[in-house]
Amino acid sequence: MRLDMGAIWAQVPGIVGLALPIVMGLAASTLIGVTDSLMLAPLGPVPLAAVGLTGAVAVLFYAAIYGVLSALSVRIGAAWGAGEGRRISGILRSGLALGLLVGVGGALLMGAFWPLLPLLGQPAEVLAAMPAYWACICAFLIPFSILTAFKSAFEAVERPWLGTAFAFLAVAINVPLNYALIWGIGPFPALGLTGAGIASLLAESIALGAAFLWWLYAPSMRRLRLRRVVEGHEMRATFREGAPLGAMYVVETASVSVATLMIGGFGTVALAGNQVAQSVGGLLYMLPLGVAGAVAIRVAQERGAGNAGALRPIALAAVAVAMVWLVAAAFLLAFKGEAIARLITDDPEVVAVAAAIFLVFAPMQISDAVQSAMLGALRGLSDTAWPAAVSAIAYWPVALPLGGVLAHPVGMGPAGVWAGFILA
Repeated sequence: MRLDMGAIWAQVPGIVGLALPIVMGLAASTLIGVTDSLMLAPLGPVPLAAVGLTGAVAVLFYAAIYGVLSALSVRIGAAWGAGEGRRISGILRSGLALGLLVGVGGALLMGAFWPLLPLLGQPAEVLAAMPAYWACICAFLIPFSILTAFKSAFEAVERPWLGTAFAFLAVAINVPLNYALIWGIGPFPALGLTGAGIASLLAESIALGAAFLWWLYAPSMRRLRLRRVVEGHEMRATFREGAPLGAMYVVETASVSVATLMIGGFGTVALAGNQVAQSVGGLLYMLPLGVAGAVAIRVAQERGAGNAGALRPIALAAVAVAMVWLVAAAFLLAFKGEAIARLITDDPEVVAVAAAIFLVFAPMQISDAVQSAMLGALRGLSDTAWPAAVSAIAYWPVALPLGGVLAHPVGMGPAGVWAGFILA
């Protein structure tokens, strides 16, 4: 089939215009953990490793929640494209109820995972510092889930910057709360790692409250708050549509978490270095993930409008946008990895581990660009079963065993664990 470059180029502004706020919103969610890492780094490698270990498990639940609730943006986008505006409020209300259920379920499941950590060979001094921080991040999943439902709706009705604003509000609140509760300012006690957990939970809850009040009272939200009952069949339909994508993200993210646990076997310094690398790598991954969200919404809108001819140009435009950014990111990680690590920590051993991992992360950026953009296109068509199966094969039977071989028998150390993911 001949490529119509004009049609592809015409879709680029729409993809960029939607992807940019989605990327910024996703990055803001990640920045909560990044700010925790930055502000705890002066306390030494133990709290830094604790944030990394907690994040390695919490990210499983973030992925599942994001995957399931991102079906809201597709369902609302299709209704928006079809001109069925009155359906949108009902989808949103049911989605908010689903978000609450998913968030509570995620919090309980993450809490139940805690007794398993000592069985996984993690450093004892890190586990001893973690209980209160772990509990706070479990509770954090509830406001995170409901806020994700709001953001999905705002993105689908072409108000993506609104969701981004609430995500950055949480980051803005988290920084001063972190400073006060970690170090102890005025009447606040110095709580260290525990203070960072409390600050994150409070910041996300306040941001959710602000989003809820905006939805209730802002004139621009009038169409989104039309009185509709929460419908069980709509909740089930959203869950059925989002579950395969949630499962796929869990499969991929769980393999990353297992890789982090494997790196934990190399000790506290390795775990801290991995956290530094993951903080940066996680931010970079937000771009292909944001492009995937943008192309999913654009495909859903055009599908709802019955404009099938626009679907292929939208998908190819998304690949081009992601490739341009991530090729640049690959060069940055390859040639400036050590300098980037030194911006986060001045511990030379931690910097050395992080810089080695950055060299492995560099070539992964290019494959992430292609697979994430095409996944978003499939998501907009509500077709996620095939990519879920491919991910399960690529990351588990391929990436993790290969990473184990490269890390130990080959002798690459912590970077070898991630090298297995290049092929995956």
